[in-house]
Amino acid sequence: MQSCLPKGTAQRAFIGPSRQRLPTVRVKAAVNVEQLKALRQELFTYINSRGCNPIIVRLGWHDSGTYDKNIADWPARGGATASIRFKPEIDHDANKGLAIALGILRPIKNKYPDVSYADLFQMASAVAVEAAGGPKIPMRYGRKDATSSEQCVPDGRLPGAAHPFADGSANPAEHLRRVFGRMGLNDKEIVVLSGGHTLGRARPERSGFGAEKTKYTDVGPGQSTASPSGSPDRPVTPKPAGQLGTSWTVNWLEFDNSYFKEVKAKRDADLLVLPTDACLFEDDGFRPFAEKYAADQEAFFADYAVAHQKLSELGVEWEEGAPVTI
Repeated sequence: MQSCLPKGTAQRAFIGPSRQRLPTVRVKAAVNVEQLKALRQELFTYINSRGCNPIIVRLGWHDSGTYDKNIADWPARGGATASIRFKPEIDHDANKGLAIALGILRPIKNKYPDVSYADLFQMASAVAVEAAGGPKIPMRYGRKDATSSEQCVPDGRLPGAAHPFADGSANPAEHLRRVFGRMGLNDKEIVVLSGGHTLGRARPERSGFGAEKTKYTDVGPGQSTASPSGSPDRPVTPKPAGQLGTSWTVNWLEFDNSYFKEVKAKRDADLLVLPTDACLFEDDGFRPFAEKYAADQEAFFADYAVAHQKLSELGVEWEEGAPVTI
């Protein structure tokens, strides 16, 4: 029987009336909760100090977003397995630039060796949202890692942004439903997760979309190096002026409902509206949710937190004793 004692605690057993001492047995915990807690605390300052919130969110999403509900076997079904850290998956077209995110997180992973890569990527994604002013996401941990390049998923499981779509979809709404439906996500979840584009920029050398720079990326988001929302409990985020690409929102390091407001208004040529963005207000099934989130940030945050957690657990195989919360 496995010991329930904390990691590193000596277990001693005695048998018979003479209480004979047996050899000490040390049992390694499958999930190191103390390392998870310390990692989460460090990630807040680490991510914000580098202004890398958007690419860290993208890494978590692109790892979990390969899930196929029609495939039973793990890790062939994809999802949050950290297979994205291996070639050829990291070199898939949809993952261009994400090797940078792996490099950003590598020093942190070395400090917390008992935390799986899959847990690190999903924790970092959730922390990046919260540290940018978004909702706290009720995450759970204890994910198993894919262990080799042979366990990478095939290319083509992640969504595209515009026609022609690799899956043959006739329009953006059909494509989003095909891709996210394969993951087991519905219209509401498609729309609310699209709101994550309130963070970040599209880079033409990575996705093929966006300009080299705009007035918003050239001057940097916000007006200072202070926390974008002005909240005293938020970590300070630098103003990365001179950045490349086109953002969806003016303050692209602040997590709020600006994405829905800007996509609806289409007010500014220097802000990005891709076909898969515009369809959220054009499609009859998507529109009610998009309108709701444009009008009500609190509703957006509440629904986003639930959908992000679901996304972070797609395809997961849990360690013994998991999932755990911290």
